[in-house]
Amino acid sequence: MSVHLYLSLLPEALIASMLTPEEFGVYYAVGSLKKSRGQAIFFELAPTFRSKAFPINEGLKRCVPHEDGTPKRSIYISVYRVLEHVPVDALQKLHLVTQDGRILGLEKAKMLPEDDHGLHLYREIAPVPPLVVSTLGPEGFFDLIVRNPASLVKLPAICFAELKLGNLAEDPQLGEVEDLPYANIFHLRDCLLELRTKKGNSKMVDRTPSGTIAYRTIKNGLFVGNAQKLLYYPIPSQDELIEKHYSWWRSASM
Repeated sequence: MSVHLYLSLLPEALIASMLTPEEFGVYYAVGSLKKSRGQAIFFELAPTFRSKAFPINEGLKRCVPHEDGTPKRSIYISVYRVLEHVPVDALQKLHLVTQDGRILGLEKAKMLPEDDHGLHLYREIAPVPPLVVSTLGPEGFFDLIVRNPASLVKLPAICFAELKLGNLAEDPQLGEVEDLPYANIFHLRDCLLELRTKKGNSKMVDRTPSGTIAYRTIKNGLFVGNAQKLLYYPIPSQDELIEKHYSWWRSASM
């Protein structure tokens, strides 16, 4: 049996496993007796990835079948400051897993999305989880956090998703909320309005939002990068999700 390396983002961890990505997604989300069910987001890593920051070879040695021949499901290699020590070139497919184990695999794109020049809502995923509104597009927001921070706070690497704002992106005061599921929508409106009326390009909405992400609110995809490079993993359109990934979409929309 081959051994896979996975970079989990919820929570942040480097894991060796004999399970395929599909099998690992079900195991990691639905869980075992040790863990209740919940979302999972993880990257496959290049099988040749090694780093002085992690005892990867020792983890691979321990990732062997059980006595009855069943595969070893997980060996935790690291649970601290993982993302910053994984070069983006080692990142392969990204998997979004619903709480009942439905998995959607995303491939990296060759180009970043164009900025629509409206207001933006970002959910940082790792290594920290704030919810932030910004006048900056995804690349500009990434630069502000990683490459050229305006504050003393700087992250060596980050993974984040851009979330839908709908009508609020153009009219935060009077725009219809429609089916946006965000908690405390009045506070979100106030934060967006503040960006329009005061100096500054970003404002924190929630320091500690819920650990789960409503996948149906993802606007265009997920972004991950460090000081050297930013990658973009686009999510299919709603029509494509319904047509080609209906079971995942149905679970993600519940």
